[in-house]
Order: sequence, then C-alpha cells, then structure tokens
Amino acid sequence: MNMGYTSTIHILYRTTNMRKTLLITLLITLLLASCASVDKHNLQISKLHSVEDLHDDIDDVYDQLQRHHPHLYQFTSRAVLDFKFDSLKHAIDTPLDSRTFYKQLAAVTKHIGQGHMSLSPPSQRFSRKERKALRKTKFDINNLDFEYLDDTLFISNARGVDSILINAEVLKIEDETPQDLIKKYSKIIASDGYNTTFHNRVAGHRFMSYYVNDKGRFDSLKLTLRNSDSTFVKHYKRVLKVDTTAIKKDSIKSDSVKVEKPKAIKLTKAERKAKNKANKAKRKYNRNYGYIASRQEYTRNLNFVGEDSLVGLLKIRGFSNGNYKDFYDDSFKTLDSLKTDVLIIDLRNNFGGRLNEITYLYSYLTDENFTMINPSEVNTRFPLLKSVMSNTTPNVAKVFAGIMSPVFFTLDLIKTKKKDDKLYYKFKSAKEKVPKPLNFKGEIYVLINGNSFSASSLLSTKLQGDERATFVGEETGGAYNGTVAGFYKVYEMPNTKVRARIGLAHIDAPHKTTPDGYGVKPDVELLPSYKDRLQSVDPELEWILEDIAQKP
Repeated sequence: MNMGYTSTIHILYRTTNMRKTLLITLLITLLLASCASVDKHNLQISKLHSVEDLHDDIDDVYDQLQRHHPHLYQFTSRAVLDFKFDSLKHAIDTPLDSRTFYKQLAAVTKHIGQGHMSLSPPSQRFSRKERKALRKTKFDINNLDFEYLDDTLFISNARGVDSILINAEVLKIEDETPQDLIKKYSKIIASDGYNTTFHNRVAGHRFMSYYVNDKGRFDSLKLTLRNSDSTFVKHYKRVLKVDTTAIKKDSIKSDSVKVEKPKAIKLTKAERKAKNKANKAKRKYNRNYGYIASRQEYTRNLNFVGEDSLVGLLKIRGFSNGNYKDFYDDSFKTLDSLKTDVLIIDLRNNFGGRLNEITYLYSYLTDENFTMINPSEVNTRFPLLKSVMSNTTPNVAKVFAGIMSPVFFTLDLIKTKKKDDKLYYKFKSAKEKVPKPLNFKGEIYVLINGNSFSASSLLSTKLQGDERATFVGEETGGAYNGTVAGFYKVYEMPNTKVRARIGLAHIDAPHKTTPDGYGVKPDVELLPSYKDRLQSVDPELEWILEDIAQKP
C-alpha cells in the first residue's frame, strides 16, 4: 500500500518534471525560432532581390488585385493598366532592394485611382530584448505635426517644449528641401479617381510617414527651420525616457540630510467615493469624446462660436475612436435645449472611419427616413473571411479565425447576394434608417478640404446630395461616387515583403454625379494660406460666420 503510494508519487513527480522540461524546451525553441525569424526577415528586406524574384512579386500582386478588387479598372482601363505593369517589369532589369522596389511599384499602383489601395515597404524587426529597450526611449520628432500650403512645409502643431515652433517653416530635412521630397512623394500617393486636392494636403499632413517609408528607420533627424526672421537648426534624437521615480530616489539617497517621505493623505470613505466617481466620469467623457492621449486632444468636440456664441461648431477629426453614440446623443440634446438654429460641421483633415458612426450622425441631421449607402459590390461571396485569412494575419489570429470560420462563413453567406451577375455585400448602413427624435432642423454648413476622405467624404456626399448643407472649403479627397474599402486583404509579397492593402468592397452613397472620379465640391471654394496660419486666421470658418451674420 505504502509502496504503491510512493511509486505513484514518484511517477507524478517524474511526469511533472518531464512536463516542465518539455515546456522549457518549447519556450527555448520558440525563442530561438523567433530570433532566427527576425534575422531572416531583416536579411530578406535589406538584400538585393533578383530580377526574376522582383518580376514574380509584380505578377503576384497584380493577380491579387484582379482577383479581389471589385473596381480595378474604374479609372484606368485594363489595357492601360496591363501596359503599366508590363512596362515596370521591363524597366526592372537589375536587382533592387525592397524599399526601392516599393517606390517603383507604388508609382504604378497609384494609377488604379483608389486611395484606400496602398503599398507599404517592409520594416526592420526587433528581438524581444530590443523591443523592450525601444519602449524605454522616445523620439520627440513624433510631437510635431506638419502642413503644406503655398509650397511651404511648416509645423502646424507641436506638443511639449516644441510648442514654440508652431508655424515655423521647414527649410530642409537633413540636406533635402521639403518641396523636392513632396514632389517625389506625390508620384506615389493614390487618391480616389482623378482628384488632385488630396496630394498636397496628405503629403503635408502625413509628411513624416512618407519620409520614413522613403528613408527607412532612423534615430536622429536634423531640421533647418525659419521662425519669423530667424533661421536655425533643430536636432532630434531618440533618447531614453526620463524616469522621474528613479530621479527622486537618487536625489533622496545623495542628500546628506535625511529626507522623510511625505505621508500619504488618508482619504475618508466619502472622499474616496467622490474621487472614484470623478475618475469614472472623466473616463466616460474621454471615451465619448475619443481622447487621444499621445496627441493630447479629442476626436470630437462641440463648441459654440459667432456673435453671442450661438452657432454650434461640431469638430470631428475622425470616425474611428471612442463611444460615438453617447457623444452625439449628448451633443444634439444640448443643441436642442439651447434652441441652436445653425450648425457648422468641420470635416477638414478627417480621413474617415466607421460607416456605422456616420450613419448614426446622419440620423441627427435629417427628419426623413434614409439609406446611407447602397449594397456594396464585391468579388467574392466571402469578403469577411477573405480579409481575416490574409497571408499577413498572425498565426494566432488565423487559429482564432479558423475556429470562428463557421460564423464568418454564415455571416458572409447571409449578407452577400448576387444580382445582375454581380455580387453585393449588404453592410448595416445599407439598411433604411429612421431619424432621431431630436434631429437638427436648422441650417447646416460643412467645412471640407483635400484631406476629407473615405467616410467623411461619404457623409459629405449624402449631405450634398440631399441638399441638406452648404459646403465651404476645398474639394474632398474622397470621391463623390464612392470608393473601394470596407474590408481589406493585406497581402505580403513573398520575395520583397512589400505589403499591399486591397479594398474588397465598393462603398457608395445613393447619389451620383458626373463626371466620375472627383470629390465633393464646395459651394464656396476657399483655400487657406500660410499667411493665414501665421496670423491665426481661419478664412473658411470666418466666411461662414460672416454669412450667418448677414442673414436676417
């Protein structure tokens, strides 16, 4: 009896040890495989690829586009696009690295004329130890925002100590002028259709992203700036974050006089309850308004401007962040309670986001039943499943997608229908909606520019098509007649590791205009200047306020 018990314990002990050994072995194997994978990837993206491999990647990505993109030849005919891809293959007759190949290929794919279809060069990967070290660093160049007006690149916003640089003109980045760089970037930036307003606007707004794609990773950067009449050089370097806790500890240790730590103030139960309540309210507010901590700003704001501050100004920077329903419910409740009869919606530099959000917002801007979008044309019965099973989807996510595939399969099957030999996917926004009880019945103005794209352009199309608003500013970067987005297949080319993001669904509002391929055009065209920014003048908003003031 005791012998058997002892033997059992011994067997269990040995089994446990074996499991531990296997687990440790597995972890070590995974770690070594991960390190090997990182080294292999970095070698792959930095080496020169053979002409044959480059041609194969061109053929692969074009094949992916033909199979999955529902409006591939909407703006450039098949014959012309075939010729451009074939010409690229003939032009590439020497080995290239991945980044150079990316730039040459992007100059061709931009002719598809779909702004959501984009390429990205492969980036360097880091080991776990390197990633941990990087998290302890900061690169203050990320605190700067840029804008490009009147052939001038300048710092439009800055966070932290660099706030004194706002409106400073950028004369050089290292030894290159921003004008030369933006001219180069414009050759690979795709907008919807034949639109041109998107190019300069997005090249300025996302200047550092294009610069990184062009140059690759860097840890230091030199900017030559001009502020008023002063020209100076500003150096940026990746540095360690300051650990204030460590500084406090060191200062206490080095001080010859013994410093006692301040005693924590003990709160009463009522005070703790009040503090928790305030923190909870703040978290809710941040969720509703879409607080972006890294930028120290909110995605959505409702303010009041004009004489006596009676005009509502709804600034929406994007449709992808926060609990939008509570925000719009609260905002239109406020507008109703104040009897506001004029509302300005600012969609400038709004690159889009959720269809459901713009549909919810529109339900507050109309007093009639409406349909936000048409059923979306697709090339496959299973667009959702196709998007989650891209070759760039992490293996863990693929396992989850495999488990959930019956659900995705069923959803795709229910939502995808065939009509006139074409497949259509019905998003939730394609269903008829009813207006909200507190819908706004007053006058609406909408501010737009070349960076009003995707969902913000779709909302603008709906408002203009229903003759619900007066538009002021610049033609939107997003096309009036729709764009290909919704779901995406992100395909990584096998040799160069360049990635292509391919839209799978054509999203369009019921309204259409001719000629095709242009954005929502303003009723009043007004373009800001660099001088306006220097003088803190917003000409588009000022025109609206003057127009309102002149009305009885």
